[in-house]
Amino acid sequence: MNKLDGKTILVTGASGFIGSHLIRRLKTMGCVIYALSRHETGSERDGIHWTKADVSDMERLRNVFTHVRPDIVFHLASLVTGNRAMNQVEPTLRSNLMSTVNLLTLVTEYKCDRLVTVGSMEEPDINSNDFPSSPYSAAKWAATGYSRMFFNLYNTPVVTATLYMVYGPDQKDTTKLIPYVTNALLQNTAPKLSSGKRDIDWIYVNDVVEGLVQIAVAPGIEGEIIDFGSGQTYTIRDVVERIVDLTKPDVMPQFNAVADRPLEKTRIANIRLADSLMKWKPTVSLHEGLARTVAWYRENMNNTKSQTM
Repeated sequence: MNKLDGKTILVTGASGFIGSHLIRRLKTMGCVIYALSRHETGSERDGIHWTKADVSDMERLRNVFTHVRPDIVFHLASLVTGNRAMNQVEPTLRSNLMSTVNLLTLVTEYKCDRLVTVGSMEEPDINSNDFPSSPYSAAKWAATGYSRMFFNLYNTPVVTATLYMVYGPDQKDTTKLIPYVTNALLQNTAPKLSSGKRDIDWIYVNDVVEGLVQIAVAPGIEGEIIDFGSGQTYTIRDVVERIVDLTKPDVMPQFNAVADRPLEKTRIANIRLADSLMKWKPTVSLHEGLARTVAWYRENMNNTKSQTM
């Protein structure tokens, strides 16, 4: 049974990497989809209602809620950056924390069925004494804290999906590791990389989308924080070497060409909770996911080259 059929869905960050994949999936499920983006979009595209809005602007967002009256909200809008510089504090605070607080407030006021927020593997584990390692991780950590507070104090129907390193075709930010390395090697340019020693839990975008769809309708999970990852790690060097095998370039990546970021941490997703609550498990292995991703970039190489110029 499709529990989303006929529901009015609001997706923030809809033009981004995960958002665009999610919208394509929702289109197959009979939803009425309202897509929010900070960037200019067409008023109607492929049956989707597009709206330009900054989620950190409460007045603009309230107007959207008044017009749309969503049943379910997916909050994917985010400023994702590993930059440790102090000038990232204010923009990440506004884009990642204030936007979440605005949505928590409006979802509560408008009595929506559910709000799905997205946490990050960069956040400190909720059960640890660890600390945020960047302005981005601090803002996402605080947003998760506000979500817990809204659920426990105001009965807000919020669920947090903690995403690990999502990868796959059509990643919008081509400076991210996998699109950067893939595009460089397909063009026989040596990518400049850090030591490659960091261990990361990688998860294919289609698996994440299926998890988000399930988390929106699974009964009795309000207030939960649910990991979406593979449950195992591979180093950056492992992943890059697999991409080399798939692209067979005439050049090789240059490791240790840039410095490792300070305070980088390794977290592994606990996927047992998603399995027990929703019967969700990742289905795409890293080998298969990278093969699909490289094939997509090879087929669309001219388009991705023009986006980075």
